[in-house]
Amino acid sequence: MNNPLPPSDDAGLSALLRQARPAAGLPPRFQQNVWRRIESTESAARSENWLDWLANLVLRPRLAAGLAAGLLLAGAVAGTWQGRQTARQEAQMSYLAAVAPSVAP
Repeated sequence: MNNPLPPSDDAGLSALLRQARPAAGLPPRFQQNVWRRIESTESAARSENWLDWLANLVLRPRLAAGLAAGLLLAGAVAGTWQGRQTARQEAQMSYLAAVAPSVAP
C-alpha cells in the first residue's frame, strides 16, 4: 500500500504536530450518563416479553430437536389411537349390517 505522504525525519515538525493534536475531554456528567444507560439496558433486558423468552428457549438446537422428536411421537400416538377408533367403529358397523341389515344406516 502506498503511503500518500513521504516519511519526514524533521523532529521539529513531529513535535509541532503532536502539540497541535487537540486533547479530547469527556463531556459533562459523562460517567452518570453511562451508568444511567447501563441501568436502562439491564431493566429492558429483564422486562423481556414471555414470548421472546419462549422463542429463545425453543430455538436452541438441542431443545428444538427434542421438541420436534416429541411432537412427531405425539402425532404418531394420536394417529394410531384415531386409526384404532375408526377401525373399531367400522367393524361395529359391518357386524351390525351383517346381523341386522334393516337397522344399519
